[in-house]
Amino acid sequence: MEALGLLRIRVRRGINLGVRDNRSSDTYVVVECGSQKVKTKVMENNCNPIWNEELTIYINDLKVPIILCVYDEDTFTKDDKMGDAEIDIKPYVKCLKKKGYEGVSDGTKVERIEPSSDNSLARESFIVCNKGKLIQEMTLRLKNVECGEVEVEIEWLNLPGGSGLHD
Repeated sequence: MEALGLLRIRVRRGINLGVRDNRSSDTYVVVECGSQKVKTKVMENNCNPIWNEELTIYINDLKVPIILCVYDEDTFTKDDKMGDAEIDIKPYVKCLKKKGYEGVSDGTKVERIEPSSDNSLARESFIVCNKGKLIQEMTLRLKNVECGEVEVEIEWLNLPGGSGLHD
């Protein structure tokens, strides 16, 4: 299947991540979409890591979930999973398809998404116009863990000659 485009995921930081070692954790993030898997660097002894890393995945099918997992790296045993969240791009894609954002001032909030049982948002999220592009900033609440959030930002990248997004 031909890729519709690329999704750039900026993994900003972790907030109040769980402790898995003696007093801290050696944290990293893995983003999975279908058979793709990309990861950040490991931040040693840090439950509030600042990664500021860009990860990019192909989007072939908008229905395939994008899962973000946080792990604690261990030297002699299997890495500990520290929670997961789904990156829901449906509101973002819907906003992209509307078009007409050329000439909109940088920093203009064009859409607001509220946290709900249908998404992993910890607080409201905004789709913002930045240099003619739409970017969604979100704080994801990790599931299957006692605590933790991860701040990310997503941006759609069209492929040259690609089919792009269609209704």
